[in-house]
Amino acid sequence: MAKEKTPPHKVVMTEGKREIIRGLLSEYDIQSAQDIQNALKDLLGGTIKEMMEAEMEDYLGYEKSERSDSDNYRNGYKSKIVQSSIGEVEISVPQDRKSTFEPQIVKKGQKDISDIDQKIIAMYAKGMTTRQISDTIEDIYGFDVSEGFISDVTDKILPQIEDWQNRPLDEIYPVVYIDAIHYSVRDNGIIRKMAAYVILGINCSGYKEVLSITVGDNESAKYWLNVLNELKNRGVKDIMIICADGLSGIKEAIAAAFPQTEYQRCMVHMVRNTMKYVPSKDMKSFAADLRTIYNAVSEEEGRKALDRVKEKWSGKYPNALKRWYDNWDVVSPIFKFSKDVRKIIYTTNAIESLNASYRKLNRQRSVFPSDQALMKALYLATFEATKKWTQPIHNWGPAYGEMCIMYEGRLPD
Repeated sequence: MAKEKTPPHKVVMTEGKREIIRGLLSEYDIQSAQDIQNALKDLLGGTIKEMMEAEMEDYLGYEKSERSDSDNYRNGYKSKIVQSSIGEVEISVPQDRKSTFEPQIVKKGQKDISDIDQKIIAMYAKGMTTRQISDTIEDIYGFDVSEGFISDVTDKILPQIEDWQNRPLDEIYPVVYIDAIHYSVRDNGIIRKMAAYVILGINCSGYKEVLSITVGDNESAKYWLNVLNELKNRGVKDIMIICADGLSGIKEAIAAAFPQTEYQRCMVHMVRNTMKYVPSKDMKSFAADLRTIYNAVSEEEGRKALDRVKEKWSGKYPNALKRWYDNWDVVSPIFKFSKDVRKIIYTTNAIESLNASYRKLNRQRSVFPSDQALMKALYLATFEATKKWTQPIHNWGPAYGEMCIMYEGRLPD
């Protein structure tokens, strides 16, 4: 018989928890919910006191029961009232004779300790696993916080993620990038590769904005049409250019959702996918020849350059340039723009710094326990990365001016 699964929000009553509850009932003579609240406040105050005692021992260099020749020593306690997530709590702060001890768990002058949840979330945002966070708290403060508790704390951001994914967007985005990062995710006991698709827009003022993050593994025209329709439902009416790799079905979905939008293949991915056919001895020369294609002054000259590169290398690498010919219609939109504007449009440079934060998650976590855990980590990593996005992208003014001419009447002046 299959083992019955525990409902996701059901509290598992272990023997250890029963023992704690019996101790609470005995110690505090609990008769009401308010008695429970008071007991928790008392326990929180006691726990903080013990943590500060450990900090004091580390600061003075000897334990409370030991003797020392130091001219600084313990000097009793000072009572302090702080705000917590369960209300006001009285704590006893250990003092030293010289008043040089600086506690870290509750700092001098700190009146609110309710941000412990935010500290846990901040560690999660930096890519730490629940195990790593638990170990870090134990190493620093000397007490155990279960991985389950940390998961519950980070679950508090799930409504924020939902609100963020459904927030209204601008009506017009001159450029939108779509990129994918792959992660290993546990699904019903099986580890699967799943893609996180990041949609990043450049708004009319030149500022970067992550529009959406979706986690999936079934690329198709239907999938991408659903993703793009979600953008429309959130207020997007027009996009000039969508820059992406050759995602399955994306071309057809763009044509259906945004008929006026040009689909531009990302040159970084085109070059990368071409170079995989080329051994290291020819890479430098081959890459230089590829640059003559996408740096050509016009589409006609770009096509001639492509033919020259094929003629030069087809004997050695007959299949290397096939994708360039097959996808020329989505390579060529760049040629109508100047070189400075091309750098903004056809590469994913704008998204690379964001991807660096996402790849860091891969280095720190070999497997995510669920797609929900992956989504939490991606959202928090996005929030951390976008804090630095305080300026428009480089050379945006000239780029926007050119696009206003190329897409006359579609962009605000």
